[in-house]
Amino acid sequence: MGNQTSAPTSQSAETQREAGSSTVSAHSGSVINTPQLSGVNVGGNININTYVQPPASTEQTQHISPTTEENIQKCQADLKSYLKSQTKNLLQGTEEDGSQTQLNKSYTELYITEGGSGEVNHEHEVIELECTRSSSEEKKIHLNDIFEPLIKEDDPPQRVLTKGIAGIGKTVAVQKFTHDWAVGKANQTIEFIFPFTFRELNLIKDKDWSLTELIAYYFKVGDLEASDYSNKSILFIFDGLDESKLPLDIKKNKMCHSVTDTTTLDVLLTNLITGKLLHKASVWITSRPAAATKIPAKFIDRVTEVRGFNDEQKEEYFQRNVSDKDVAQKIFDHLQSKPLRSLYIMCHIPVFCWISATALQSLLTKTQKGELPKTVTEMYTHFLIVQTKRNNEKDYHEGETDTDVIMKLGKLAFEQLQKGNIIFYEDDLKSCQIDLTQAAVYSGVCTQIIRKEFGLHKQNIYSFIHLSIQEFLAALYVLETFIDNGKNLLSKVKVKVVSDKGELPLILLHKSAVDMALDSDYGQWDLFVRFLLGLSQVQNQELLQKFFQFKERPPQSNKMTITRIHEKIKKLSYTDKSINLFHCLNELGDQSLVEQVQKYQSSGDVSKISPAHWSALAYLLLVSTDDLDVFDLQKYHKSEEVLKRLLPVLRVAKTALLSDCNLVDSCCHNISSVLSFKSSRLEELDLSKNNLQDYGMTLLSDGLKSPNCKLQRLCLQDCGITKKGCQALASGLASNSSHLRELDLSNNRFLDEGLELLSRALNQCTLETLRLCECGLKGEPPASALNLNPSQLKNLDLSRNHFTEQAITQLCSFLKHPDCQLEKLGLFKTNLQTESVDALASALASNPSQLRELDLGGNSLGDGGVMKIAALLKDPNCKVDKLRLVGCQFTHNGCAVLASSLKSNPGHLRVLDLTRNVLQDVGVENLSEFLAEPLCQLETLKLKCCMLTAACCRSLTFALSCSSALKELDLSFNHLTDQGLTLLADWLRKPQCRLEILRLPGCTDSSCESLASALTLNPSHLRELELSRTDSEGPGLERLSGLQRNSGYKLQKLVVKSTVATPTD
Repeated sequence: MGNQTSAPTSQSAETQREAGSSTVSAHSGSVINTPQLSGVNVGGNININTYVQPPASTEQTQHISPTTEENIQKCQADLKSYLKSQTKNLLQGTEEDGSQTQLNKSYTELYITEGGSGEVNHEHEVIELECTRSSSEEKKIHLNDIFEPLIKEDDPPQRVLTKGIAGIGKTVAVQKFTHDWAVGKANQTIEFIFPFTFRELNLIKDKDWSLTELIAYYFKVGDLEASDYSNKSILFIFDGLDESKLPLDIKKNKMCHSVTDTTTLDVLLTNLITGKLLHKASVWITSRPAAATKIPAKFIDRVTEVRGFNDEQKEEYFQRNVSDKDVAQKIFDHLQSKPLRSLYIMCHIPVFCWISATALQSLLTKTQKGELPKTVTEMYTHFLIVQTKRNNEKDYHEGETDTDVIMKLGKLAFEQLQKGNIIFYEDDLKSCQIDLTQAAVYSGVCTQIIRKEFGLHKQNIYSFIHLSIQEFLAALYVLETFIDNGKNLLSKVKVKVVSDKGELPLILLHKSAVDMALDSDYGQWDLFVRFLLGLSQVQNQELLQKFFQFKERPPQSNKMTITRIHEKIKKLSYTDKSINLFHCLNELGDQSLVEQVQKYQSSGDVSKISPAHWSALAYLLLVSTDDLDVFDLQKYHKSEEVLKRLLPVLRVAKTALLSDCNLVDSCCHNISSVLSFKSSRLEELDLSKNNLQDYGMTLLSDGLKSPNCKLQRLCLQDCGITKKGCQALASGLASNSSHLRELDLSNNRFLDEGLELLSRALNQCTLETLRLCECGLKGEPPASALNLNPSQLKNLDLSRNHFTEQAITQLCSFLKHPDCQLEKLGLFKTNLQTESVDALASALASNPSQLRELDLGGNSLGDGGVMKIAALLKDPNCKVDKLRLVGCQFTHNGCAVLASSLKSNPGHLRVLDLTRNVLQDVGVENLSEFLAEPLCQLETLKLKCCMLTAACCRSLTFALSCSSALKELDLSFNHLTDQGLTLLADWLRKPQCRLEILRLPGCTDSSCESLASALTLNPSHLRELELSRTDSEGPGLERLSGLQRNSGYKLQKLVVKSTVATPTD
C-alpha cells in the first residue's frame, strides 16, 4: 500500500501552516514573510516552507492560487481518465470469457422512479415482480438527474438511496452515471466522484483508515490536499448496501471530522453518510430493498427505485443486443406468447433479458429442430447448454466432465441457498471440491454462470450472475442426486428411496419440494421448486442427457404430482402460495384448471367455478395483458371466499370496488394485507354496504398504518360502524394520514361521541372530501369537532343529521374563514330553521367565489329562506353551478325572487332541482324568464311534483327554445295533460333541442304518438325517456318501443311507470 504515504505528507503540511511568522511590506507593495523561531536549539540545516496569507486589505474570501487550482484540475483529469477506462465496457457474465461490450453501445435506459417506502420486503423478489404492475402515477426520474431538484424543490438532494431487486441494474446504473461524468457528458458541477462497492470494502473492513488513505488506495487522484476535500463538490457512491459486512452502527459510532483522522472503516462510512465528515459532500447508496432500512430515513434526502425495464425498454434491449434485427423481433414476440408470459414479466430485470436473448438467439440462428422453449425451466436449460458449448478450451482435471463441474456448481448453489447466501468465498468453493487453481475455468465452464470478481485484493469474491441461476443449478443438483443414487436432499430423513420395481418414485422428491416451498416464510424456495418440477419433465431430461450425459431414468408420469398440487390448491386459503403452484403446473405442462376457468368465464356461468378455479382465474389474470387497474368483485362473485382467492389480483389494482358484496369483518384482514403490501398501488377502496362492524375497522386500521398504504379515497358507507369502530379507524388514520383525500362514513350511526374520537385523526389528514351523512350527529358542532382545515377541504356533506342551531352557527364560522376553499356543501335534511338560514346565507355571502354546489333540500326554508339564498346567487362573484332545493316548502313567491336573482347572474348555474315545492304555473313562468336569458347555460332542470299544469308549458318551451344547453328535464308527477305534452313534443322537434333525458307525467297514447313523431324528426339526442301512464299498451307506446329497438335512433332506455306511483326525492 505504497500510496498511503500521502496521508502523512498532507498532515505535515497542515502542521507547517500553523507555524508562527510575521509579515512586512516591501517597497513594491508585495508581502514579505519572515518566520520566527524561538526557544529552540538548532543542530543542523533548517528547511523552511512558508504559507503566505493574503494582505489585510483584500476581501476576506477564499482564494486558491493558480498553482493549487492547476493541481486540482490535474487530479480531476487523472481521476476521470481512470474512471473512464474502468467504466467504458459493460460486463455481462464473467471477465474470463471476454463478454465485454461497450457500455454506450449496449446500455438500455433503466426505468427509475422517485419515492418509495423504507419498509422491509418479505417477498421473494422475482415472485413479487410477477405480482406487481407499474403505476401511471409514478414519478419517473432520469439516471443523470437523481441529484437534481424536482419540480417545486429548491435544493438538490445531498444523500440519495436507490433501491432495486437483485439484477435489476443498480450497479450498471452506477457505472453509467460514473462514465457519463468521466467523459464530460453529465453532472459536471460535481468535481470528484469516488465510487466504492461494499463487496470490496468488506475485504478491508478490519483495517483502520483515514478518508484520504482510503481514496488514495482505490483511485488515482494525485496529491490532493486535505483542505481540497472540504472545498470541492464531491460525490461518494457506495454500491450494494445489502452485501455489506459492516455494522454501520450510526448511533454508537464515534465522531470523525477530519479526512486525515485514522479510524475504523465503519466509523468512516457512518460519518460520511450522516454528514459529520465532509458535511458538504454528496452520498449515493444503492441497496436491495431488504437492507435499505440500515440507513435511518432522517439521513436520506431522496429515495429512488430502479424498476428495470418497462415494455418499450425490453424491446429496445433486444434490438440493441441481438445483431440480427429479425431474430431480435422473433425473440421479443416469443417472450410475449402466453406460455412464456411469466418470463416476459420477469424481463423487467435486465438479466432475464440477457438469459432469454442468449438461449433464443442460439436456437433461432442455427438449424436446430424442435420447438422453442415454452417454460422458464426450458429457457434456463437451453441457456445452460449454450454457455457450456461456448467453453471450447476445457482445462479440467483428468477425467472431469461438464457433468462433474455442473454438479459441483450445483452443490455450491444448493448449500449456499440453504444458508441464504448469494456471495461466497474461496473456502466455500473448496468445500464443494472446486480447485482454486481451476477457478477461472470453473467460471467459464458454463461460461457466464458463476462470476469471479478479482478486485484489488488477495481474496476474491464469487457469486452466480443472478439468484435465479443459483436456484436453477441448485434444483438441477437436487434432482440429479435423487435420480443418480436415490438420496433426497430435501428430506430430513437421509435414506435411499426405491420402489418395489427398483424405480425411484419422483413423487417423493416433488412432495418434499412442494411442502418446503409452501412452508417457507417469504417464498424463498418458490422459484427453486418451479425449476425442480420443470427439470423433471421428459423434454428437459432428454436435453440434459443429450448434452451432459446425465443418468437416464425410465420415463415416469408426473400425474401424481399434478394431482397432489391440484389438491393443495383446493385447500390453500393463502392465495400467494397457490399462484406459485399454478406456475409449477405450467412447468409440468398442466393447464387443465386454467382451461376450465377460461371455459366457465367465457360462457358467463360462474356457478360451476370452484375455489380452485378462482385461484386459477387469479393466475390467469396476473399473467395476462389485461388492464387490472380496477378490481370489481361483483364482476366475479359477491363472496368473501372469492375475494380471498382473487387477492393477488386485488394487489395490482388501483381501485377496489367491493361495495354490497356480502363481506363481513374478517375480510378486512386480507384487505389490510393488500394495503400493507410493499408494492401496493391501491388508491381507492369502496367497502360500502358490507357488515364490517367495529372489529372490521380494527383489522383495517393495521393496513392504514402501514407506510406502504397509498389510499386516497376510502368509502365505508353503511358498514355498521359505531364509536368503537371510529376509535380504531382514528388510530389507523393518525399513523399514516398523508395520502387520504376522501373519506365517506355516511350511514353509520356513531353519533357525536364517534365524531369526537375521529376529530384529532381527521385534523391530521389533508382531506378534500368528507361525507358524514346520516351518522346520528346532533349537538356536536361538526366544524368545531373536526377542526377542519379550511384551505384543504373542498367537499363537505353533512346531510340527514338533525343539527342544533349551535352546530349550524359553528359551521358558519368555518365558512366565514378567509382561507375557506369549500366548493360543495350538502345540508339535506339537517333541521335548518329560518334563523339558521339567515346565518348560513350571511356566511356564504362573505366568501361567495369558491362555492360551486349547494344542497339545502329537505329543510323548511319557506319563501323567506329561499329569498335569503337568492340574495347570495345574485352576487356577481357567486359561481354556484348546482343548486338543490328539494322539498323546501316555498311557493311561487320565493320562486319569483329566485328567478330574478338567477336572471341577473345567469352564466354559472348548470343544475337546478326544485322538486316538491308549490311553484305552480306562475312560478315556472317566472323561472322561464331566467331560462330565456342568452347567457343561461342550464343543463339539468327538475320540476318534479310542483303542481304544474299545461298552462306553464307554452312559456317553458318558448324559453327552452332560446338555448340548446338543456340536457335533462324532469316534469313528472305534474298534471300537464295532452295539451301540455303536445307543446313539449313540438319543442322536441326543433333542431336546437339537444335534450338527452326526459321524464313526463300522465302520457296517453295520443301523447306517445306526438312524442314518437317528434323523435322521428329529431332522432339524434334523446337517450332516456320515462313516462307515467295508466296502461302499458297502445300504438303510440309501441311506436316509441320501436324507436328504442332501432339502432338509427339514440333512444336506449324507455321506462313506463304506473300513474299511481308515489313521488320520491
